[in-house]
Amino acid sequence: MASVTGIGGFFFRARDPEALAAWYDRHLGIGWLGEGPWQQAAGPTILAPFRHDTDYFPADRRWLLNLRVDDLAGMIARLQAAGIAVETRPEEWDSEVGTFARIHDPEGNPIELWQPRA
Repeated sequence: MASVTGIGGFFFRARDPEALAAWYDRHLGIGWLGEGPWQQAAGPTILAPFRHDTDYFPADRRWLLNLRVDDLAGMIARLQAAGIAVETRPEEWDSEVGTFARIHDPEGNPIELWQPRA
C-alpha cells in the first residue's frame, strides 16, 4: 500500500526569501535548494491542526514550525550568543514528550524547538 514517507518540504512566503533562507541556514543549519536540501534525522514528526482561536502561537500566523533538536540547552546558548531571543517556559514546556523553546525568524514566524524525551 502506498504511504507518505516524510515531509518533503515546507514552503512559505517571505518578504526577502534569500535573506531568510540564509538566516535558517546560519542559525539552524537548514539549507535550501541553492546549497542542497537539508537531510533530517529519522524521528517523530507530528501533524496537528490547532483550533483557529488557539493562543499557542500568534493569532496573526497560520502555522508554527516545530524542529527537533538533539541538545536544546546547547541550541539555546548558540542562538542567544548570536543575539536571537529565546523564549522558554519550563513550567509549561517541560513535559512527558520533551522540552521546548521558542524563537522567531527575522520575519516574525514562530519556530518551536523540541528535544524529545529519550
